[in-house]
Amino acid sequence: MAVKHLKTAEFDAAVNGAPLAMVDFWASWCGPCRMLGPVVEAIGEQYEGKVLVAKVNTDEEGELARRFGVMSIPTVVFLKHGQEFERKIGALPAGELTAVLEENL
Repeated sequence: MAVKHLKTAEFDAAVNGAPLAMVDFWASWCGPCRMLGPVVEAIGEQYEGKVLVAKVNTDEEGELARRFGVMSIPTVVFLKHGQEFERKIGALPAGELTAVLEENL
């Protein structure tokens, strides 16, 4: 399982323990989120063992969405050792997301 589905209770331990993380904030009813889903899955496979690639369902984990100030979805947040350093909003091509990962590996 290359993409981890995170709950609030495990979020901090997971991202703080990863040198680099990419977290997709999404919801099942969101069309652009469904478009981005396969892209995130593919990135998870590609970077398995190097980057924590995770998804957070904003309907189920509203506290995390508020904590990160997620105002529209999909929002992809990039973190180093638990600290956000960049975010991308919208259904973007894989290259825009992997470029951020490659610059920070």
